[in-house]
Amino acid sequence: MAHTSQETDDGGPARGRWSAFRQSPFWPATVLVLILAAAAGFFAGSYTYSMANPTPRLIPTAVVGSYEKAGGRAFLRGLEQALNTSVRVHPYETRAAAREAIEQQEVFAVFELRDDGRDAALDVSGASGASVAELLAQTAPAVGKKLGVQVTVRDVNPLQRGDPRGLAIFYISLAAVIIGFVGAIQLSVHARALTPLERILFTVAYALLGGFVIAATVDWLLGAVDLPFAESWLILALTMFVSGMVFTMFNTMFGRWAMLPTWGLMVIIGNPSSGGAVSWPLLPSPLGVIGRWLPPGASVNAQHTAVYFQGHQHVFPFLVLAGWALLSCTVFWVWRHRHPGGREKEPPEAEPEAAVS
Repeated sequence: MAHTSQETDDGGPARGRWSAFRQSPFWPATVLVLILAAAAGFFAGSYTYSMANPTPRLIPTAVVGSYEKAGGRAFLRGLEQALNTSVRVHPYETRAAAREAIEQQEVFAVFELRDDGRDAALDVSGASGASVAELLAQTAPAVGKKLGVQVTVRDVNPLQRGDPRGLAIFYISLAAVIIGFVGAIQLSVHARALTPLERILFTVAYALLGGFVIAATVDWLLGAVDLPFAESWLILALTMFVSGMVFTMFNTMFGRWAMLPTWGLMVIIGNPSSGGAVSWPLLPSPLGVIGRWLPPGASVNAQHTAVYFQGHQHVFPFLVLAGWALLSCTVFWVWRHRHPGGREKEPPEAEPEAAVS
């Protein structure tokens, strides 16, 4: 009896129950319940923070004409006050040069101020950012009316008819990101025995096929967006491959918990900051900067330029995607012995026993 009492005093039975709970399937299930609840909150909070109330922070704008006159300066000050933001002015000699800056995605609009600032023409670019173009198109005439400035607005680079809000590119990029890492998860579950090289090659395979199907569905089947097919297919395939390899990298580093950093990087941070649903001048400043360096943002930027600014493609988003692909593949390959998949070495065949006479 003394021995039993000592065990109770030391917490033996309680410790035993805790140990049994840790060894039971209820322990990981409980942890997952808590993680999923937290993930739901982070997911909702991230998208609400970045998209629910988009507010302009900084809008690069080209100006042409008499913007330095008193009337022109008053109009630009009034616009900044109405938007409660900074309109970063880039002066250009001609309207054609300013339009080229739109094509290069250096500015979001062109103000041409004439007649000592008493008359203004505003060229917006819906394709540069539908939310920014809509905001400027609504605010500039209201400011002009208060100051006695006649403002004429036109959209010089509108969105395609099947994509009036400019969200199709965001959706196809989102599909590539999510299916990319879901594909890697499925390979880890259903094709666990793949060698490292085979795993990379099969990731390439489903990325190429998946990118083709996404592009064909949106363009050929639905006719929502007229894509430059080969380039859009390449961007989608590269995005899917990067997303898949990012999960594979985290699976190598964190094992069965790899979904947590993958979801956090690609979905909770990457997608809201990509600029696909809300243009980057309307995003909270940290997200507008970080998003361009993450795979979802790079994918949206490359795809957006391919569709709406053909002939003015930038190398930066491709470098970002290539950098993530190189990083994830390198980490996976160097520490491939830690990855939970792979084929076990087969034991050497036993020599046949001598026949018993």
